[in-house]
Amino acid sequence: MRISFKWLQEFVDINISPQELAKTLTIAGFEVEDIEDRRTWADGVVVGRVLECDRHPNADKLSLCKIDIGEETPSQIVCGAPNIRKDIFVPIATLGTYLPNVDLKIKPAKLRGVESKGMVCSLAELGLSKESEGIKILEGDLSIGQDVRPLLGLDDVILDITATANRADALSMVGIAREVAALTGGELKLPTTEIITPNNQTDNLTLDIKETSACPAYIGTIIENVKIAPSPQWLQWRLEASGVRPINNVVDVTNYILLEWGQPLHAFDRKKLTQITNSQTLNIGVRFAQENETLTTLDGQERQLKEQNLLITANNHPIALGGVMGGEESEVDDNTQNIILEAALFEPVPIRRSARSQSIRTEASTRYERGVNQVQLEKALNHAVTLITDLAQGNVTAQVTADNRRGEFTNTIQLRLNRLHQVLGKVIDGEGLTDVAPQDVERILTDLGCQLKVETENPLTWVVTVPPYRYRDLEREIDLIEEVARLYGYDRFTDTLPPQSQVGYLSSEVTIQRQISSALRGLGLTELVQYSLVSPEKAQIKIANPLFSEYSALRSNLIDGLINAFEYNQAQGNGHLNGFEIGRVFWLEGDKRCEGDALGGILGGDLYRDGIWVNSGKPQPMSWYEAKGVLESLFSSLKAPITYQAESDDERLHPGRTAGLWLHKTKIGVFGQLHPQLRQERDLPESVYVFELKLAPLMDYISQRYLQIPTFKAYSTYPNVERDLAFFAPMDLTVAEITNAMRKAGGKTLVDVKLFDEYKGENVPDGKRSLAFSLIYNSPDGTLKDTDVDPIHNKVRDKLAKQFPVELRS
Repeated sequence: MRISFKWLQEFVDINISPQELAKTLTIAGFEVEDIEDRRTWADGVVVGRVLECDRHPNADKLSLCKIDIGEETPSQIVCGAPNIRKDIFVPIATLGTYLPNVDLKIKPAKLRGVESKGMVCSLAELGLSKESEGIKILEGDLSIGQDVRPLLGLDDVILDITATANRADALSMVGIAREVAALTGGELKLPTTEIITPNNQTDNLTLDIKETSACPAYIGTIIENVKIAPSPQWLQWRLEASGVRPINNVVDVTNYILLEWGQPLHAFDRKKLTQITNSQTLNIGVRFAQENETLTTLDGQERQLKEQNLLITANNHPIALGGVMGGEESEVDDNTQNIILEAALFEPVPIRRSARSQSIRTEASTRYERGVNQVQLEKALNHAVTLITDLAQGNVTAQVTADNRRGEFTNTIQLRLNRLHQVLGKVIDGEGLTDVAPQDVERILTDLGCQLKVETENPLTWVVTVPPYRYRDLEREIDLIEEVARLYGYDRFTDTLPPQSQVGYLSSEVTIQRQISSALRGLGLTELVQYSLVSPEKAQIKIANPLFSEYSALRSNLIDGLINAFEYNQAQGNGHLNGFEIGRVFWLEGDKRCEGDALGGILGGDLYRDGIWVNSGKPQPMSWYEAKGVLESLFSSLKAPITYQAESDDERLHPGRTAGLWLHKTKIGVFGQLHPQLRQERDLPESVYVFELKLAPLMDYISQRYLQIPTFKAYSTYPNVERDLAFFAPMDLTVAEITNAMRKAGGKTLVDVKLFDEYKGENVPDGKRSLAFSLIYNSPDGTLKDTDVDPIHNKVRDKLAKQFPVELRS
């Protein structure tokens, strides 16, 4: 919630700065996310009077003005606003003034050959509007040279405060004022309200509250002969400072009361209600929506109502979503003369369900969902009526009430001093430690509006009566203890820990394993867990006393178990298994038994099997590059520079589609497609891919400190320059070698290299293939020109020609 510091000072005496208040509130649990010091927006802007206004001698759309700003001689200022004229008062930014909203410092300047000292300001330049068609013309009793900030509401500081979900009372100026008074000791001065007595009663307005459990109180007030007009400046400034757009005096008053008291109100156009119902007699009701009902809300959307939507009705016709948003058919506009002002209490749960079902969240629903103060409904309404009769010259003619509230809204809680000391512990008092004093407990709770009565002296126990505006969140003894700690100051409590305690943590190995698992799950793989005990046929380490002969050895790899799992899932009709496993493997190195953690995975079948309708119902087998892309994504998220080298050592894998996984100069694993013969024996799909790698060297690399600390690298805001490079290359020359050479030659300016075409066949020399690369150049310092890119691109070409037996084609 945006809180006006100047407005807050009307409710409580504050003798500290806005910055100090923000720190105090934050420590007390009300996080101040931002401080908007509006005083800096127009520091140096004064009131000036236009003495002369002539056309600029060298420009038709500029005016040359002589403006009195209270100095010995008038200032000559060139102005381009169309509404500048003689004998008006305007805001003048004097020389040396800085306007932060347009990032402009006023200096002497020449405009079309004429000297200009200062600037006539618009509301946009002062930060009060996004756009302005002309300069701001000031009106009223003004003095030349006076500070313009009090005239425009710029002598204020706005605190953006976030209240916790349990503090419904803090969603209002009155609630924050109570909190500030308790924190600072300032005198609380809440606004006084007069009791409004209608001039007469009428039978033309009745109430029918069917859902009293959802709406415990409803007051409808008829105000006639209102004059709709813009609100006075003070009201508009307070609404704008709180982030609310001013509309007209009646609607603005309802929004003002919502901000001041936290009590939502709504005004209906009475004439429109009679037209909707085709009756001069109105029966305002509250009920839940029925099937097939619709309502067009104030945002212009026609909404299909659901059974959980709580409605306000006129003669059973829906006119508003209760506690959420009004209806468009009955809104107050410039032609409104008579209104019905709604002041109601709604329970949190029905409003939350109603708003969520329509995907709406409004200022009103936010407050009702948390719980509105049940006892200040009449105060808020009376203040609203007073303002409407004052600003819109309305006349209160009738008022009807349906009140089903229970008797009292308070809690009586027993608070034990020894329990408070046990929970909170010691506090710092001077150089020593002590317990919170009983007089401090009484002072804090009294400042919060609680009433304390001593129940027993030894041990000291109080009976605490909670004020009505806090009865929803102060329900137990521990709640009162929390309030004492919060206002006493969390920073004043000691931070001693129990002796021999140790903070728990996750080891780097577990953290990295979780990171790997999370990345692979995000790529669509299922995490598998399998036995470490396997058949002894291909295992290296046998168990001396196995329970079963089929589980009498320790597995030496993960791939065999993954293939078995893939085959089993397919045989059971569960489709193709795309999964991974992190587990321990065991092997022999000579006579030494070794063990370590490994990562394995299996991929197969149609990667996009849920969308095979685009392929005429025929599944597309996964390509080697698609499977490799999963690994590439994993290594990219881990920041591991894994490279691939062709190999054919593993008999289970396709000899031409297998690659070793290398981390720098260390081989850590293998990736490849299952051998066609093995696939046929197991009746597996056409393309199945597996990978396995050792985790120890990968973890050692990832656990390095510089990889664990996230770093931000700014994105370039300048466009890329793309060049293509094509050539004939020998078949045994890998793309990785070529790419590395290009990147090294291109330096930092070459930001990306992509292979986009490979061709083997006609017009290509024997033993070679045609490769085409896209090279992308970029600089963070500016837009690259051909003269910048050509030397680097030629360097890359020359590097390839010298290092490899390639024949350049472009």
